[in-house]
Amino acid sequence: MSGTLLLIRHAKAGGQAPEATLTPEGKVQAERLAEALAGLGVTRIVSSPWTRAVDTAQPLAERLGLEVETDARLTERVLSGREVPYWRTALRASFRLPWLRLPGGEAASAARRRIQAALSGARNPDGITAVVTHGNLLALALGLDYVGWAGLRNPDVWRLDADGHATRVEAGG
Repeated sequence: MSGTLLLIRHAKAGGQAPEATLTPEGKVQAERLAEALAGLGVTRIVSSPWTRAVDTAQPLAERLGLEVETDARLTERVLSGREVPYWRTALRASFRLPWLRLPGGEAASAARRRIQAALSGARNPDGITAVVTHGNLLALALGLDYVGWAGLRNPDVWRLDADGHATRVEAGG
């Protein structure tokens, strides 16, 4: 299992802003997640610096006696720098047209390169790294389409082996 990544979408949060915190339900989910993942041999934890991601990672880190390292490349993809009234339609289009970039936003292709670089840097060749990130970025890392993104849960866990094979992990969220 060396080089394996556990890709984790954060627990339920009270909003989308970087400083959004976990809801009471999200805090319970993070504790259950830590309990479920504690015996899997995690040797490193890397998280988006956004509050909801760090707060999802912290119970696991405390359980294992590890630090939560943050990596800004794991922050959520910004679809647009301004309000998008039909954001789901725009998001769906961005999965079909990965080069599409709305004003002030990030194209899916650029976000995918960003998450791939972060995962490469997070991978521990001698162990298992838990990586806590956000839904859109997780979908891009896994190569999911819009429907796959819509099927992600809070939290959600995927095992990504060193050979690139991904499988969903039932982790008690």
